[in-house]
Amino acid sequence: MTGLLGWLHERARDFASLMMAMMFLAFIIQIVFRYVLSFPLDWTLEACLTLWLWVVFWGSAFLLEDYDHVRFDVLYQTFGERGRRVLAFIYSAALVLAFAASLPATFRYVTFYKIKSSMTLGIRLDLVFSVYLVFAIAVILQYLLRCWRIVTGGPFEAPQFGIAPVTTEYEAPKP
Repeated sequence: MTGLLGWLHERARDFASLMMAMMFLAFIIQIVFRYVLSFPLDWTLEACLTLWLWVVFWGSAFLLEDYDHVRFDVLYQTFGERGRRVLAFIYSAALVLAFAASLPATFRYVTFYKIKSSMTLGIRLDLVFSVYLVFAIAVILQYLLRCWRIVTGGPFEAPQFGIAPVTTEYEAPKP
């Protein structure tokens, strides 16, 4: 299963990279047409905005780990492992409940937009905003898995690669 998940993670990264490349290309086309040819294009701005929306929610759903998000954990770090497990379960369960509770209304709102299209490209807006549904479902599944790991005693805090541990004592540089 880990091999399949790793492969899917890499494909999600590839898709995000492709969207970023398309957004960059649209941006360069807009610069050339606006400032070199004095003929601004409308579709490039809409393409950049739509692709940015997709990159943000797609990346948040499939590429970011829990430790990649900004968090204020001063209180959390004062607890031992058992206390951190309890707090992690509380906020993980709260996220699952909040996203699950909002899912039906979000689905209705997104599907309502099938009657509208974007101004320039003519893309149906339910397709544009459907990435939020993907994001919400991914968050629910990720934090359900985290709740399961907490309850079963598994690892619940991912290692923070490349981040130096915070220390409370100052260590003078060695000469």
